[in-house]
Amino acid sequence: MKNTRYINSVNLNKDTNFPYLVLDVINKQSYPRNLGFLVMHWHEDLQFIYVHSGKIKVKTLDKELIIEHGNGILINKNVIHMVTPSEYSHYNSFIFPDYFLKFYFGGPAENFVDKITSLKQLPIYHFKSEENQWTKVLTLLRNLSAVEKNKTEIYPYEVLTILSSLWLEILKNIEIPSEKIENTAGLRMKKFLKYINEHYSEDVSLENLSKSANVSKSECLRCFKLCLQTTPYKYLIEFRLSKAAALLESTDKSISYISEKVGFNQVSHFGKRFKEKTGLSPKEYRKNFFDI
Repeated sequence: MKNTRYINSVNLNKDTNFPYLVLDVINKQSYPRNLGFLVMHWHEDLQFIYVHSGKIKVKTLDKELIIEHGNGILINKNVIHMVTPSEYSHYNSFIFPDYFLKFYFGGPAENFVDKITSLKQLPIYHFKSEENQWTKVLTLLRNLSAVEKNKTEIYPYEVLTILSSLWLEILKNIEIPSEKIENTAGLRMKKFLKYINEHYSEDVSLENLSKSANVSKSECLRCFKLCLQTTPYKYLIEFRLSKAAALLESTDKSISYISEKVGFNQVSHFGKRFKEKTGLSPKEYRKNFFDI
């Protein structure tokens, strides 16, 4: 199952000579804005998160963790996930390619990176403050936040050094979980999300969505509730709105064109839903994006 069938939240700095992205998320607002925010997505990069205050929920297709303030998490590359912050929370997300940690092509460090990134049974890993072996990891995550606030001439080298130290501490202390057979609900969810990604611009019915995984409508509803704590309809709306935001940011197409393109039959309904999600009308969102 190729992840290209889901939202690929591309690193905003991908085409620079230092593809390192830091998101500062305060009270459910992401700075800078990011396509994968508040929707199931994946990216080719590794991701660390440190929670400064409040708490966040990190959800994969078959696992869910609550990360409290003072704690952190690693999200492995190519893992389909969603991060949902609490109403009053603040966290930093650090996103970067795994080759940052490999030092040079063909070197011995590659094996120590691939040892973690290749593990399907390790999609996410929770660094808890009450567990002593992660004290240094959490300190290093705080250091990444501090470096971000006070950038110097050697900022990239500071970041690379901290990331390498983080990885070293993880290798020293991590316990690799035993491999488990992927659960049935998770497998079905991949088929449902694949169908939505391919047909979101059309009239997606619960019947057709259920048929994509050869299950009943009630089983489809059960899987969404179990895996994502939402309904197929609500997820579809979130998916469409994320696609719309990307088009508003990357094209000059009209609002009515974008509304129809992402599957909304009425522009007024699209505008209402979009404002509920972002706090801005589509027109305001586009203006603010280009004014940044």
